[in-house]
Amino acid sequence: MSGGVDSAVAAARAVEAGHEVTGVHLALSRNPASYRSGARGCCTIEDSNDARRAADVIGIPFYVWDLSDRFHEDVVEDFMDEYAAGRTPNPCLRCNEKIKFAAVLDRALALGFDAVATGHYAQLRPGADGLVEMHRAEDHGKDQSYVLGVLDQSQLRHSLFPLGDTDKPSVRREAEARGLLVADKPDSHDICFVADGDNAGWLREKLGDRAPNHGGDIVDAETGETVGSHTGTYGFTIGQRRGLRLGTPAPDGKPRFVLDIEPVSGTVTVGPRDRLAVDHIDGIRPRWCGTVPERVDGTVQLRAHGAEHRAAVVVDGDRVTIDLLDPAEGIAPGQAAVIYDGTRVVGSATIESTRAVVPA
Repeated sequence: MSGGVDSAVAAARAVEAGHEVTGVHLALSRNPASYRSGARGCCTIEDSNDARRAADVIGIPFYVWDLSDRFHEDVVEDFMDEYAAGRTPNPCLRCNEKIKFAAVLDRALALGFDAVATGHYAQLRPGADGLVEMHRAEDHGKDQSYVLGVLDQSQLRHSLFPLGDTDKPSVRREAEARGLLVADKPDSHDICFVADGDNAGWLREKLGDRAPNHGGDIVDAETGETVGSHTGTYGFTIGQRRGLRLGTPAPDGKPRFVLDIEPVSGTVTVGPRDRLAVDHIDGIRPRWCGTVPERVDGTVQLRAHGAEHRAAVVVDGDRVTIDLLDPAEGIAPGQAAVIYDGTRVVGSATIESTRAVVPA
């Protein structure tokens, strides 16, 4: 129970379904004051208190589990390492993989519980082959199956997503009807461990001169000219437009976007938007929700709330190649490519590299 409305209603629904439910709040910060402040539904003292009050209203036992060391190692350190290497990680996806459905589930099973229920918007269904399938939520606008695409069959068999068949307005109305004070609590959108939402500033403070790429040039891909400088490649991501602080305008007067990040030399390459389009992705470290496929002709999603792209996916051991029938823009190494067959989540891979669309 994060302290937000979704997990509170999920717990209440699990009770109504006849399960014996225990509420658990995860203490993920070694120093709660250093994480995001305000009642945003994740990592603050206020959130812990909100979760406890919700558990009291529902009438279930409530505990706080301290997973701050594991969270720092598996999520926060990973976030810093990935940015220092010129990649763009997704810490929420990593938290689901390493914390909520690994550390928490392992402890829950060891204590005799059958499953972990969360407020994620996704659906589980029995498959024809006897496996548990994960599908998109009924409300595609709220669907969170992307950040759950790292879950394997052993984890899905011990998971419950009670909100998968509903939408957020209905959840808020239900919370109000149940007397839950979090009914109108705002959703969380920022990274929980970046207190003010300034990712670049946070990384600069944490990494500083420890990173080998703490300074370098910004180079125009069209002219080869140096058009600016920076104090750390970790302040950039592929597709970024704002905050580049370029000293030289583009010849055509149009905005420039980050096209490439070279962490060793510290060079950030910028150029026109049309050079952002990619039609091929190489993926590594695949995670499969069920049987390992050889090929999937379906779709891939490349951001948490991004569009689906028609794709042909070929699997060769620990490597995945994705040919996009619908090119995508601003795709960065380190991001996750989640693979779908219709609404069913097949699995995911970490993007290692991309190939730009070759002009006709």
